Amino acid sequence: MFVTGAVLCFTAMGLVMLAFRPLQSPVPLDRRRPLQLESDSQLTRFAGSAVRGVENYLRQHPKRFLRREVLETAGVRLSQADMYLLVITGGVTGLAIGWVLIAPVVGLLLLVLSPAFAHLVLSFLTGRRRKKFDSQLGDTLQLLTGGLRAGHSILRAIDAAATEADSPTGDEMRRIVAETSLGKDLLLSLLDTSKRMENEDFAWIAQAIQINREVGGDLADVLDQVGHTIRERSEIKGQIKSLAAEGKFSAYILAALPFGIAIMLAVVSPGYVTPLFSEPLGWAMLGGAAVMMTIGCLWLRKIIDLKF
Repeated sequence: MFVTGAVLCFTAMGLVMLAFRPLQSPVPLDRRRPLQLESDSQLTRFAGSAVRGVENYLRQHPKRFLRREVLETAGVRLSQADMYLLVITGGVTGLAIGWVLIAPVVGLLLLVLSPAFAHLVLSFLTGRRRKKFDSQLGDTLQLLTGGLRAGHSILRAIDAAATEADSPTGDEMRRIVAETSLGKDLLLSLLDTSKRMENEDFAWIAQAIQINREVGGDLADVLDQVGHTIRERSEIKGQIKSLAAEGKFSAYILAALPFGIAIMLAVVSPGYVTPLFSEPLGWAMLGGAAVMMTIGCLWLRKIIDLKF
């Protein structure tokens, strides 16, 4: 009787455990999302709520400023809502620092100029990323021709180049492979990449690939010829940049000289500079100086920006 009762007890326990076991998800274990525990930090919760609020606002009222395409071209791994929050936070911080340490008008000026500063930062990151893409173009062509000579198709060669190449070339190649996998034409994807990176040489590569797809031939040899032309153009670009380097350096010094003198005077004799920020006449002088500085910087940029 004792053995029978023990068996019945263990059987009942097994049935209870079987009845209350957690349901098994139909999604395989390797494809499930990892468990993300919500942070206990109040700051993290507030930041997450703020981002979700800005995302909801942008979803209802789309804005062209700091678009997702601009952030992707600049290589910024942030959403549009994150960038808006960063701009707002930076503007409020600049307002507080300028208001307390210098003058209220300086704080207001920093608040107003925070979107322009964000745009300048993104423009700088975009230009640097495009220059890096252009400098990697020769190596990209060698990867493509090597894959073609190994017997791969052009799309498979692009996929191999995406794996081997560094950023930003690898990122752009992966985007081309993803777009063509979703049904987009290869030529359109290549041309979109050349427009996004503002690279005329890559447009030549796209046209060479399209012509080869239409008339046939050895695409590896064609890309070798295109690569030779691109390398010669790069040498000419380097010579022009070296000749224009002195003019650019002089332009940078002229543009930074007024700000350097103003900072030096503010440190050496603060009372001498204070009327510029506290008197209406000083505000008018600062506005006129800003307008003339803008005109002069644009003029210098037009002189040193050589098109080739």
